[in-house]
Order: sequence, then C-alpha cells, then structure tokens
Amino acid sequence: MLAASAAALPVLLATAGCRSSDVFAGPDPLAGRPSPAPDVITLQAVIAAEQAMIRLYQAAVSGNPKAGGLHDLLAQHRQHLGQLEARLVLPPGYVTPSASPAAAAGRVTIARLRAAERASAAGLVHRLGTVPPALAQLFASIAASDATHVVALGG
Repeated sequence: MLAASAAALPVLLATAGCRSSDVFAGPDPLAGRPSPAPDVITLQAVIAAEQAMIRLYQAAVSGNPKAGGLHDLLAQHRQHLGQLEARLVLPPGYVTPSASPAAAAGRVTIARLRAAERASAAGLVHRLGTVPPALAQLFASIAASDATHVVALGG
C-alpha cells in the first residue's frame, strides 16, 4: 500500500497542476538529480588542472635521459591528484564531465614547467576563499608545493 501511494504521488501532483516543490520543503525530488555544489565544481576543475600538469611533466620526461629531477616532481603531482580525488564525493551514478587526455602540445621546456607551476600555485591561492576550510587547507598545501617546484626548476 505504501509503495502504491509513493508511486501515485507524482501522478496526483501532475494532475492537480502542482509541483512537488509546492508540497515539500527543500529541493524538488521530482526535478531530477541536483547540480553539484560550487565546491564540488571547483574541486573538479582543480583535479582537471592537476591532470593537465601531470601530462605536461610526462611529456617533459618522455624520452629525456636528463630529466632525473623531473620524475620526483611528477611523483609529487601524482600524490596531489590522489589527495584531490580522495576529497571528491559524488552520488552514485553521477557521471563527471571529463576532458580528453590530450598530450602536451609542443616541446616542454623547464621554462614552460616553471610557468605552469606558478600559474597553478596562483590559481589555487585564488580559490582559497571560495571553498570549505578543509579543502582550502589542501589547496594551500598544494600551492606551496607548486611554489617550491618553481624554485626546484631554477626559477
């Protein structure tokens, strides 16, 4: 009987010209899946940026026997990605929009890596005020690491 009542509710509301939000407080349960929260969208953007940084380092070390120190920096970026991905909690069945994993275009120089690290650190610091404290702490930690990478790269 309860299952029939729950199944009949959308039909009754539609027949009466009501939306479920007129009857229930909060998000409309019949309107479909809600949009991700702003901090989730921000976290997804930071994850995509970290993935791009990893691809940039992979291109720099690929076939370069002199890239010894770059392997360590690449490993740190992989750790950062793991920490970011561990914070991303999505409802079951949610499909994240994914960018195609394009390879870094052109030759990847140390100057290009330094510029990317600077941009990453600045972007993360810029986002600190827009996310919850725990996420801001992680962003600040990664930004500090990126800043040390600039120094390690000779900048």
